[in-house]
Amino acid sequence: MQVLQRRAQIEQAREEMRARGISAMTPATPSLLRRAMGRVTGRRHVPLGDQIKSWDVLATVRFCEETLAKNDPILDIGAYASEVLVSLHRAGFTDLTGVDLNPRLRDMPHRDRIRYVTADFMNTPFPDASFAAVTSISVIEHGYDPQRLFQEMARILRPGGHFIASTDYWPEKIDTGDTRFFDMSWLIFSREDVAELIEEAARHGLEPAGELRFDGGDKAVEHGGYEYTFAWLALRKKA
Repeated sequence: MQVLQRRAQIEQAREEMRARGISAMTPATPSLLRRAMGRVTGRRHVPLGDQIKSWDVLATVRFCEETLAKNDPILDIGAYASEVLVSLHRAGFTDLTGVDLNPRLRDMPHRDRIRYVTADFMNTPFPDASFAAVTSISVIEHGYDPQRLFQEMARILRPGGHFIASTDYWPEKIDTGDTRFFDMSWLIFSREDVAELIEEAARHGLEPAGELRFDGGDKAVEHGGYEYTFAWLALRKKA
C-alpha cells in the first residue's frame, strides 16, 4: 500500500505518462464540437480519464508491468470513463476487459482491442479464475460492500492473481455523512477502514502483495467539500 503524499506527485505522474505515450486522458473539447463529431461518427464522446487520477493510474500500470506478462488477462471494474485500460493498451497489454453498469460503456475507445461488458462488477458474468489481475481506480469507496466485493474478486482471480485498487483515503476518520456520489454512499477510507478491508480480503484468500504504508502527507485532494488524499493497494490471491 502507498499513500499520495503531495499534490506535485499527480503532475509528475502525468508528465511521465505523457513522456511514455501512455497518457489517455481526453483533451477538453467544446461541447458543440463533441456533438458534431458524434453525428459524424455515430458515437457519443466519452471524456476519458482525470488529471487528479494520474498518480494511481501510473502506479497501476507500473505494477502490471512489473508483475504480469503482456498477454495476461486483466479486468478493470468501474471501467466507464476510466483511463487505465487504454493506458495499459498503450503500454502493450493485449488481453483487456472492462466492466461497468453504465450502458455508455459501448462508446469507450479501442473497442476492437478492449472488450467492454455492461454488468455489475460485484456479480460479473465471467467464469471462475478468469483474470490474472483486476484493477479498480477510485471505485470501491462508492457503495462499499467488502463481503460481496472480495467474494467476487476471489472468484474471478486466478491463484496468484492480483486485485489492484486506489481509493479516497486519510489516516484519521473523515465522516462524509449523507454525501452521495453516483447515487451511492461515499467512504473516505481511514487507516482503521483499510485494516478492516485487509481482514475481510483475507477471509477470501487475498493478502497484501507488499509492504503497507499508512501514513499521510498533505491533503492533496479536495472534493465534495472534504480534503483528503489517495491510497493505492495491491492484494494477491493465495496460490
